Amino acid sequence: MNFEKILPKNGPPISEVTKYIKKYKNELIVIKYGGNVFIDRDIFNNFILDINILNKLGLSIVVVHGGGPRIKRELDKSKIETKFIRGLRVTDKKIINIVENVLIDFNDDIVNSLKKVGAKAVSINTKNNNIMEIVPESEELGFVGIPNKINIDIVKNILQKNLIPIISPLGLGKNNQTYNINGDIAAGAIAKSLKSRRLLLMTNVKGVLNKEKKLIEEISSSEISEMINNKTITEGMIPKINTCLDAVDNGVTAVGIIDGRKKHSILFELFSDKGSGTLIRK
Repeated sequence: MNFEKILPKNGPPISEVTKYIKKYKNELIVIKYGGNVFIDRDIFNNFILDINILNKLGLSIVVVHGGGPRIKRELDKSKIETKFIRGLRVTDKKIINIVENVLIDFNDDIVNSLKKVGAKAVSINTKNNNIMEIVPESEELGFVGIPNKINIDIVKNILQKNLIPIISPLGLGKNNQTYNINGDIAAGAIAKSLKSRRLLLMTNVKGVLNKEKKLIEEISSSEISEMINNKTITEGMIPKINTCLDAVDNGVTAVGIIDGRKKHSILFELFSDKGSGTLIRK
């Protein structure tokens, strides 16, 4: 394999890539591309390039995407106000229709962008190859669901054809009603079901920070519980962290919370000694 032709010049050193790539042979990596990261088109294009590189290197990749900022933009256009409970958007019938359309449009955007750079990807959403059955999160949240059953055979069949599954955080409930799923929760549930080697959560922060606001490069689940108790980890990071803990407790070897704003953050996280965020192990 000609690494010089595949890898970007400003990516991790080839000596480190050759060392780490052996770890991921015949392994699966689930990547959550966070809603707040993809507002910037340059970051989006860099993400597309990184996924294409992983595909060329022969890695099995599953992508789960978010959609928060795009959804907010469409709701604002329609002059629809929304409220959040425990970090989740209260979703009525009108809102779920907008959410579904926005997420499927973004899913198509990712698939088409990958095709333009030579990677073959397949959409998975409520209109095409749905894999998630849900139970409602709570009555007060409306059409917000938690994955109850995941059809991993569809994902495995796509991967066996050397294609990249691109999954929207949507699922179907009773009477084929569409429900929105928190993107981190969806990615965690898929990673658990597939028993993936790694789960990467791309965000717009450096990773998990200590009380001095410095990046923690690696941390165990027991240390994280202590940081939640002493309020070092608070607010928006807690649901993300809970997804990480659940994943490592259920078969995922390690989870990375990585800074998606950094160029080639995925490549540095997987193929370098330093990584590009916080690595969480059991």
